[in-house]
Amino acid sequence: MTQATQITSRREQILQALALMLEEDSGKRITIAALARQVGVSEAALYRHFPSKARMFEGLISFIEETLFERISRILEEVHEAVPRCGQILVLLLAFAEKNPGLSRLLEGDVLTGETARLRLRIHQLFERVETQLKQVLREAELRERRRTVLPVSATANLLIAVAEGRISQYVRSDFQRRPTEHWDDQWALLSAQLMREPLTQSA
Repeated sequence: MTQATQITSRREQILQALALMLEEDSGKRITIAALARQVGVSEAALYRHFPSKARMFEGLISFIEETLFERISRILEEVHEAVPRCGQILVLLLAFAEKNPGLSRLLEGDVLTGETARLRLRIHQLFERVETQLKQVLREAELRERRRTVLPVSATANLLIAVAEGRISQYVRSDFQRRPTEHWDDQWALLSAQLMREPLTQSA
């Protein structure tokens, strides 16, 4: 194993340990000393890979961004109608949070209380990016499907992302007992039925 590979492996091990602590120590503040014990190294060894705890959180946020937006790109390639596209993007977000409880605390933002404002901004920007993608999908529906949203596009996209954020917040507040995907199929069926107007007819 090369030195570069060893460094990458150790960095990943540290981030995995941090994500696990976020899940298992819900509600507790993560300290460098506790993380070092979890990984089985000295605090000095942690700092050789990450200069601060904020950089560790940034590493996890980068992983979330890369994972979500790579899969969103795949959804856009494979699904062509607006409402199913929106539905799959939301399911992706909810299922990712459900499968990664520690990372859901980052998405919910509670674990970043008292941390640098840069981290909270990155989470805000992540959700803004997803909302912007939803807006684009809904706008394209008028061109591709000749359908318009019942509410303005911006309001519709904001409603969808707010629902997803709310489900993730419930998951974190319940100590991961209320799954984000619980009842989602029925809720999405009701919500999606109200999103779009009937196809526009061309004037004579």
